[in-house]
Amino acid sequence: CEMHRTPRRWFEKLFLVWKVYRCRNCMRRWYAWEFLGRIPAAIRHPGQRRAFFQDPSWQFVRHLAIAFMPAAILGLAFGGWIKAFLFAPIPVAIVLILGGVVILLVERWVAIRPQHVRVLEVDQMTNRDALRLGIAQAFALIPGTSRSGATIIGGMIFGLSRKSATEFSFFLAVPTLMAAGAYDLLKNWRLLHLEDVPMFLVGLVAAYLTALAVIRWLIRWVSQHSFNGFAVYRIVFGSLVLVIAYF
Repeated sequence: CEMHRTPRRWFEKLFLVWKVYRCRNCMRRWYAWEFLGRIPAAIRHPGQRRAFFQDPSWQFVRHLAIAFMPAAILGLAFGGWIKAFLFAPIPVAIVLILGGVVILLVERWVAIRPQHVRVLEVDQMTNRDALRLGIAQAFALIPGTSRSGATIIGGMIFGLSRKSATEFSFFLAVPTLMAAGAYDLLKNWRLLHLEDVPMFLVGLVAAYLTALAVIRWLIRWVSQHSFNGFAVYRIVFGSLVLVIAYF
């Protein structure tokens, strides 16, 4: 129900925000507070604006903004239609199977064409790369599609290394899912009550402990291993759903 779905989504957002904090060493010179602290000086002093806009920190934030837009625009435009017609067992099962097949094909294609990789690090991305990854992420609006999987596989198709695609997908999740959570909260704020506070506190503590334990290992593992196992899981689970739905 809506009442339970909204707090759950905010748990996801708290988890992601804490993951960013725990992985601040991964952000290198893009660390948000250091970047935001230079904005007032750039506004006050025209001479610093050129250096500010050429800084990799600004380029990274600009790429996140570009990549965020496709899913945001399409979600606002078609979110109601997607919920009405695609949130059902059979469409989700079909998407699971098709997504698994696509992952297997892309993994095979990338394996035999290592020369296809042209972006080894996130700071080598262009605006066009960011837009392409944003379009790939927009496929996650379709129920049954993994947001991170779509973004990483899309990045690999468009010439990003597995490592750079994984890193960018991770950071892109934060504005995307927080915006989705804020939109849900605005729509359903009347369903929240004071007695929900303990649930939020439990979710925050759980996010802290989980991120503390696994997030660095998880990002490293995803960036170094193929998605073939995940693809097989999707195909098997989607097929099982179809069998149950029809028989």
